[in-house]
Amino acid sequence: MESSSKMNLVLKLYQNSSEPIFFFDKDNKLIDMNPAAKEILDPKVQKSLLSRLDGGMCLVCRGYMNEHEEMTCQGCYMMNQQKDFSSFQVYLETRNRGIVPYIASYQLIDKESGVHAFMLRDLTKQLEVKDTLYKSNLMKKTINAQEMERKRISRELHDSIAQELISSLVELRVLKYMNISAEVRDKIFQTETSINRLLEEVRNLSVELRPALLDDLGLEAAFRTHFKWLEKNYGLLVHFTAEMGGTRFNNEVETIVYRICQEAVFNALKYAKVDEVTVRLFQSEELLELIVEDDGVGFDTNSYESQGTGIGLYGMRERAELVEADISVDSKVGEGTVVHLKIPLSKL
Repeated sequence: MESSSKMNLVLKLYQNSSEPIFFFDKDNKLIDMNPAAKEILDPKVQKSLLSRLDGGMCLVCRGYMNEHEEMTCQGCYMMNQQKDFSSFQVYLETRNRGIVPYIASYQLIDKESGVHAFMLRDLTKQLEVKDTLYKSNLMKKTINAQEMERKRISRELHDSIAQELISSLVELRVLKYMNISAEVRDKIFQTETSINRLLEEVRNLSVELRPALLDDLGLEAAFRTHFKWLEKNYGLLVHFTAEMGGTRFNNEVETIVYRICQEAVFNALKYAKVDEVTVRLFQSEELLELIVEDDGVGFDTNSYESQGTGIGLYGMRERAELVEADISVDSKVGEGTVVHLKIPLSKL
């Protein structure tokens, strides 16, 4: 009775398993398959497999992964009886999904008859998760590397080139008080003006690359300085309010918030045809939130055509994903645009 009960359990497992199971005899001829295995194979292929004298899974197998190649038929799992094939990756041509990767096991289950069981587990979801994680980590490393390089160049501009320009200005100003002709003095004045202009451009470039205030004092100070610079150079008035209470966050989060805000405000400046933008940075109970709003020309988000470089909105979304943040861009033609970033405080 006990033996019969165990056999029933085994049969139920075989029939109801969501994982495909195939049985092959000692000559690698397919002798049976469970319903899950039939699901992944075209009926004509099933018929061909069951009628073939030998050849195993060659009709649908596109190779397996070994230590040297991702997809190979060398040392086939059905032909190489000496190697351990208790767990390996194999690629099969399926009925509706094309070539699918599986984790497979090919094992002898009956020594006397030489019957082997070939069991599969679909790897698609695991590989998609792995691929997403890999892309996310790669994106993080790329953005971090970019920010580190921006910081290095910014410091180099500020500490080296800007200082050299200031030294040149000091020397020129000393020359003005020497006994020189009016013509030379005029030339010195022109050169001084040019160097002052160049010095201002170097400072602006340094701040644009990576504002030192962002690292030293945080988001609020960096934003206020950036918005004053925008007003001075472009005439864009930014109404900025911060409800942070001096709170600081990790470097990655502060950089992402700063870059997304910077991109959103520049987009408003370039495309919205406005002179004023409203920016609000605040904490709710569970979120760090950024809102950038303008009353400009707006656009149809359903039929958005890239303007300029075409990477602004895409870049903002990519950065938001790095900290599992939600970002929405709401806009209507003639009704302005609102960019809303929400970062879970649990992720900070």
